[in-house]
Amino acid sequence: MSRSNETIVGIECAAETVFAYLDDHRHLGAHMSTSSWMMLGSKMHYEFDAGEARLIGSKFGFHGKILGIALSAEQVVTIRTPPKLKVWETIGAPSLWVIGRYRMGFEIVPEARGSRLRVFIEYDLPEAEPSRWLGLIFANAYARWCTGRMAKDAARYFATAGARAVPLKG
Repeated sequence: MSRSNETIVGIECAAETVFAYLDDHRHLGAHMSTSSWMMLGSKMHYEFDAGEARLIGSKFGFHGKILGIALSAEQVVTIRTPPKLKVWETIGAPSLWVIGRYRMGFEIVPEARGSRLRVFIEYDLPEAEPSRWLGLIFANAYARWCTGRMAKDAARYFATAGARAVPLKG
């Protein structure tokens, strides 16, 4: 992958609890499921196999339309090491406007006052025109927005009463 971006936040919660929350991709991808300016007022719909993106090899994806143009990406979980690391990547070439194939994930490191969460993306620009040109202009901003929303939404969740909603296992 030729490009990358990451966002790091501190969360005052145990790594196991943070992982359990983010392991549910509906939480992690919530920024894509709601209308926003970055999504030009549109939203994506997620689909999951029986593993619900919580097992290595589990497949999931999203689809939707922005300005009437269909967008989609199929993904597979490639690494899952609770409570430390989860990585997924696209299968084939996604149908997206500003980024092409990508590998994405999160890493959680325990710290004295909770956990450090790093959300990252490694990506290529789309291969086809005009998406490649759009990618040259907007890909970095989109990648920064995406990792930022995932990390900051998680931090915001754990800063509220929602932190009690995901109990520690054990």
